[in-house]
Amino acid sequence: MNALTGEALEAARAKAQAEYRSLRARKGRLDDDSLDLILREARSHYAWTDRPVPRETLEAIYQITAAGPTSMNTCPARFVFVTTDAGKERLAPALKPANKPKMMGAPVTAIIAHDLEFWTHLPFLFPHEDRRHLFEGKAAHIEATAFRNATLQGAYFMIAARALGLDVGAMSGFDNAAVDAAFFAGTSLRSNFLCNLGYADETALFQKLPRFDFDAVCSFA
Repeated sequence: MNALTGEALEAARAKAQAEYRSLRARKGRLDDDSLDLILREARSHYAWTDRPVPRETLEAIYQITAAGPTSMNTCPARFVFVTTDAGKERLAPALKPANKPKMMGAPVTAIIAHDLEFWTHLPFLFPHEDRRHLFEGKAAHIEATAFRNATLQGAYFMIAARALGLDVGAMSGFDNAAVDAAFFAGTSLRSNFLCNLGYADETALFQKLPRFDFDAVCSFA
């Protein structure tokens, strides 16, 4: 563990606060087109063009995703980018039949997973206090924390991809155990969901499905 202390800590805090105030002064909120792009008018896609997604874009998506908040900065998500024919052939048997062509046609399919040994990295990720004791030997707590926070990171990942101009199509219609056996055997990683990435063929889109109104699902206490 290598936490800042004393004057170095105070300087780091002051710098972080100043940078945030500067950001908020420059950009108080996203414009409407940006909100439409990442969520309001964004769509889940099922068909893809053959335009490739370069590694640099995937790295940029990850860097944005990694900046998103997780509990105690646990960062349990792990990402496997399936881009090769061999990788897709390994993944295909785990998918429901209707989802196989969606995956096979996408330039990239990301396996969004979580690491059940995330807590062993806390001295690096949360250096000012050793909190490994909160997880050691507590399998249910480890699983719940990993799943919850990696799911959050998966959502950040999708928004980041859209923000950088890609289209996404998340999928849960697959056998998690089969994916884990094919990609994570002998490791502490477990799959959560899949996310196809690329540049969509929008001719496959259909009308947007309904959403609940505010008063149907929101309340105050």
